[in-house]
Amino acid sequence: MPGNQLAIELRNVTVKRGRRAILKNISWSVPAGSCAAILGPNGSGKSTLARVILGQIWPTNGDVSVLGEKFGETDLNHLRESIRLVQPGAAVEFDPDETTLNIVLTGFFGTVGLYDSLTPSMRRRATVLVNRVGLKKETSQPYRTLSSGERMRCLMARALVIQPRLLILDEPTAGLDLLAREQVLATLQQLVSRSKQPPAVLMITHHVEDLLPQTSQVLLLDDGKVAASGKPSRVLLPSVLSKVYRCPVRVSRRGGRFWLQVHPSAWKEMTIAINPRRRNVPRI
Repeated sequence: MPGNQLAIELRNVTVKRGRRAILKNISWSVPAGSCAAILGPNGSGKSTLARVILGQIWPTNGDVSVLGEKFGETDLNHLRESIRLVQPGAAVEFDPDETTLNIVLTGFFGTVGLYDSLTPSMRRRATVLVNRVGLKKETSQPYRTLSSGERMRCLMARALVIQPRLLILDEPTAGLDLLAREQVLATLQQLVSRSKQPPAVLMITHHVEDLLPQTSQVLLLDDGKVAASGKPSRVLLPSVLSKVYRCPVRVSRRGGRFWLQVHPSAWKEMTIAINPRRRNVPRI
């Protein structure tokens, strides 16, 4: 694979629904084998852009290339064989009584059940990944018995059995508690760092804390437009994020990860905005 190949290349991508522009002239690129993130508040256009990259939505204007293949000039069904999407709220429902291992094995076929013959190498590969994501004890347990965090780790193993060239994670920690979130992120980091040929990883989130330490490119969206893009150190700045999230924030960096905190000065303003009468409440 050429060292300068791009996993994702967007040029002036615009998506309109009626008169409304959901995405507005988005240009961005992600190198092959790198970790990148699309960041922004709810309603900023993150999920729509992900669907464009997956070929589920055709842009109104602009050009899209994924894994070196330009949309409109390639077979998208064939291209999708090299891409995997992981999301906690997927519309696809797996058989809740199927074992954890069998759910992972369905990743070889991209199906919700096992309808094709399995080879010994497939079973070995799936077993290795189940162990790597920390679910060895749950290998033969029904999928329904897994916690939300365990299910997410199972789906990550399922996505990686085919060694995709592009892995997209859409809000992978949504609904998870603190420990489960950190387990999912640590598992993802371990899977990527241990892979001999790591896929390009695209994280879609509104939580700065979800970004892996390996993240080299960040696209920050605001109301369908590019608010900032580039290296995390140049995008994840208090001045930039405060404007996008509509409140003053602090940014810190620990252990290679970024952490976002609403500035304490904002709490008083928020309290007044919620309950304006408090302005005139006498002190006792």
